[in-house]
Amino acid sequence: MPTPGKVYLIGAGPGAQDLITVRGARLLAQADIVLHDALVTSEMLELCPQAEKIAVGKRSGQRSMAQQVINQQLVDAARRAGLVVRLKGGDPMLFGRADEELRALEEAGIEADIVPGITTALAAAAATRQPLTKRGVARSVAFFTSSTAPEHADHDAIPETDTLVQYMGGREAIATAERLLAHGHAPDKPVVVIENVSRADQQIHRIDIAQLTQGLGTPHGPVLVMIGEAMRPRPNQSLNAESSALIAAQLRA
Repeated sequence: MPTPGKVYLIGAGPGAQDLITVRGARLLAQADIVLHDALVTSEMLELCPQAEKIAVGKRSGQRSMAQQVINQQLVDAARRAGLVVRLKGGDPMLFGRADEELRALEEAGIEADIVPGITTALAAAAATRQPLTKRGVARSVAFFTSSTAPEHADHDAIPETDTLVQYMGGREAIATAERLLAHGHAPDKPVVVIENVSRADQQIHRIDIAQLTQGLGTPHGPVLVMIGEAMRPRPNQSLNAESSALIAAQLRA
């Protein structure tokens, strides 16, 4: 049996083509096969015109390819090509199912390497000009998601920290807000909701926990929810490009 190729798990970043790392872009330009998530933009795939592209998208709340099938496709691709890229939105090692894919590759004796990407929370902090930590206000940050494996469906704990960042938070907004209020968080604690971070159709909305209990409607893209006093705007901060009222009509359409 011929020696299998090498697989790179590459973080595509939050969406904008120029936010992928230089190393990630270089490997994409050399790839024989690219297996990419649904969140990877068409502009990002322009960086690998020579590669065979396989969509293996997984989207919250939508029918998607089983992880076991993706694992097997990775193994099969490495057995027929020299350089295989598994291209993931954000960073592969944060809510990216990297553990399952690395296990499958290791069991098959296939070499793998990881190229980190800009995770959505950091891109959102930059887009809103709102640091996740702030001296005297917030010195701890937690990233969490309510999307769990079926056997952990009852795991709904929210971390106790100064700044909370919920990935894939659109569908869980009401439940998250209600749990926060039940645990003593102030109704007027600031919340920043970002849809399609770093993309041309990015939307930023500033509300509070009380307003979050109304839900976010049906978003048109991935949603990140940031909660905490660090999200409170600075006195002279310009919000001209943002919506500061309740969630805009396009989120409820």
